[in-house]
Amino acid sequence: MATPLKRLSLVLADDHTFVTEALASMIRDEFELVGTARDGRQLLELAKRAKPDVIVTDISMPQLNGLDASRLLRKENVQAKIIFLTMHADAQLAEEAFRAGASGYILKTCGVAEIVTAIRQVAQGRVYVTPLIAGSFISTLMDEGRPPEGRKALTVRQREVLQLLAEGKTMKEVASVLGISTRTAESHKYEIMRQLGIDTTAQLVQYAVRIKLV
Repeated sequence: MATPLKRLSLVLADDHTFVTEALASMIRDEFELVGTARDGRQLLELAKRAKPDVIVTDISMPQLNGLDASRLLRKENVQAKIIFLTMHADAQLAEEAFRAGASGYILKTCGVAEIVTAIRQVAQGRVYVTPLIAGSFISTLMDEGRPPEGRKALTVRQREVLQLLAEGKTMKEVASVLGISTRTAESHKYEIMRQLGIDTTAQLVQYAVRIKLV
């Protein structure tokens, strides 16, 4: 008797429980769900512990956004393929997602069949971009212009600090989340402000919103 093929294992990450529960119910016959996460930091811990074949994650999540979570997973040599499932039909954001380590980019408006196709393709080492933005995505890759404003100017740690500040956390809370001293957190904040030519926390928050960190 032939040995049954091992099903692909998945981790789902989205800050809306309804989304992860709905997606899990739609694909449970196709894949093995090994865990769900509600923010980027939970995703980091879960991915390292569960070692899934594929991660399907949103971009906009509290504590740590999906893009920076992807960067940190790659830095820590987590081998899971990463697919971004997002509401943002934005070719430049898709380009940034692939630079952050993604293998797939699909929209929350797509059907179950496309999600299943994307998961299977990236698990086989291929790249998947939803047809809804594929043309714009290729044009963006061919564009020799500069990356979106500010997105490569800041380090991952600086973006972590910026996102937490934009979510309304105090410097003490930022330091606690990141496991650093308050003085170090403040140092990161003022270096960000210096680099961006920003004078107030309100302007920092506006900047974070503009580059879709929150």
